[in-house]
Amino acid sequence: MELMEAIKERRSIRKYKQTPVSAEDLNYILEAARWAPSWANTQCFEFIMVRDPELKKRLADTLPGGNPALAAFSQAPVIVVACAQKQKSGFFKGIPATGKGDWLLFDTGLALQNLTLAAYSLGLGTVHVGLFDAPRVKEILSVPDSVEVVELIPLGVPDEQGRPSKRRAIEEFVFYDYYGAGRP
Repeated sequence: MELMEAIKERRSIRKYKQTPVSAEDLNYILEAARWAPSWANTQCFEFIMVRDPELKKRLADTLPGGNPALAAFSQAPVIVVACAQKQKSGFFKGIPATGKGDWLLFDTGLALQNLTLAAYSLGLGTVHVGLFDAPRVKEILSVPDSVEVVELIPLGVPDEQGRPSKRRAIEEFVFYDYYGAGRP
């Protein structure tokens, strides 16, 4: 599969078959995440691969009612819990190196983009879930205070066709030389 094809065709999947994901496929997906760029190669991201049905149910309970991804937590064979080590990325000698503070969200986002594209290339589906009770997830999974839970991602064989969403035209978000300046 070509990269641009994967980028354009990957969709958020909220319904899954209960078909297991092979260890080989999980390793391929995690290898893709491992090669994501990160601030000064700090690689602050970490993943908990949750397969236990009771733990998946407890994670689902951290989502607000009405979340469209809720059913995916019982259907998908794996929930990827994306975490990141705090005060590692974007820091130099323990001090934030930029006005942006901790870069853990940037670095984890890059790794998750690789992860979701690799999953799609294998015929697997994912959906990014960011609206959940992170302190409860930390408690459920024994995540230490030095680590932030960033995102939850159901992963498995899709049981639905994703719908394409409208995208802005390049001219709507790209400026040249100055903010607001049009094409040359």
